[in-house]
Amino acid sequence: MHTYKTTKVRYDNNHVRLNNGEYQRADGRYCYRWTASDGKRRSIYASTLNQLRFKESQIETDRKEGIREDQSCTTVNDVYELWKQTKRGLRDRTFKSYIYMYELYIMPGFGKKRIQQVLKSDVKILYNSLVEGRRLSLATLDNIHTVLHQVFQLAVDDYIIRGNPTDRMLTELKRAYGRSEQRKALTVDEEKLLFKTIYNDARYLPWYPMLYIMANTGMRVGELTGLRWTDVNFIKKEISVNHNLCYYNHRDERGCYYSITKPKTKAGIRTIPMTPSVVKAFQMQMEYNHLTGLKCLDHIDGYDDFIFFNRFGKVHNPHSINSAIHRMVKNINLEILDKHDPDDDVLLLPDFSCHILRHTFATRLCEQGVNIKAIQSIMGQSDIHTTMDIYINVTNDFNRTELERFDALLNKDSRTG
Repeated sequence: MHTYKTTKVRYDNNHVRLNNGEYQRADGRYCYRWTASDGKRRSIYASTLNQLRFKESQIETDRKEGIREDQSCTTVNDVYELWKQTKRGLRDRTFKSYIYMYELYIMPGFGKKRIQQVLKSDVKILYNSLVEGRRLSLATLDNIHTVLHQVFQLAVDDYIIRGNPTDRMLTELKRAYGRSEQRKALTVDEEKLLFKTIYNDARYLPWYPMLYIMANTGMRVGELTGLRWTDVNFIKKEISVNHNLCYYNHRDERGCYYSITKPKTKAGIRTIPMTPSVVKAFQMQMEYNHLTGLKCLDHIDGYDDFIFFNRFGKVHNPHSINSAIHRMVKNINLEILDKHDPDDDVLLLPDFSCHILRHTFATRLCEQGVNIKAIQSIMGQSDIHTTMDIYINVTNDFNRTELERFDALLNKDSRTG
């Protein structure tokens, strides 16, 4: 309940009567002062009397709806710190990744805003600046949005603000940019070119087993790099996927280092059947390790005897694998172009990451008509919609190709008929 001091009747410069708590400053601006529920005197200002009274009505609405007046100076960063203290249920790597994103992109500027004053337009401006100014991908922005939305929702739940200004904001942004970041799998011809080339080139051959296994089991990169010989059963021809190898900033005195983590969901813990070609690829890796005399020197959270490692005996991280892929693709394409005239229509490899090999495997399964539930199980996907998205895209592409082939056949028959 607001309490007011009894004052004489006051008028502004336009001879409009002012209500209790209202007065006009010497510079012409209007001010409203009141005693809040916490006993403290508070003030708001506006350029016009109408603007001031609109703000007064908002204060009265907040009071009726239980919005806390003692939090008027609380910033976005203040609520973020509370979110950090109370958030549970995330993997350590995911949680620290969220912290890194927020403190890099939000905390220095936007985070200093008073949270009760943040509008949806402020959020829209922030997101546009991150995409257009700092050239962030929509996937990265999605991670930032996840944290920011939870921070504002915590403020809603604690009656600091009435509504969440980030609601539906990312959906609107994606629609505005009209961008789809759908992953593009390698085609059958591109996949054949890749593995035929690296298998027959001594420079790339050491990478063959790892990349081939990834492209023919659908394993995530952390699942593959964390694989140990004890996880591969050559008798049953099965791979046991039960952990990930992750390299990330732990935000402690050691900084970035490897950790073993469990899969995010129960679906991630699975057994993958090995085809004869995958068995052969594992045997190639075993033979290579034996011939070179290399051994893995890493011991990580009680895990050792990793299958894949570099010439220094250290496990791979995704960045080193992707860098190797980029180098191979560049060199392979240059060598192909050197053998042909500039006007020749030749098959080249697209620039891709190791995760595309996982997507390529799922695409091949869909193309062969493998049961959706079986694909979901092999891929370790907890959400069937993720699998269905791949299946629908593959089916649409396949239908388009078949129709184009049918059209070409009809046109050929009409010309020869």
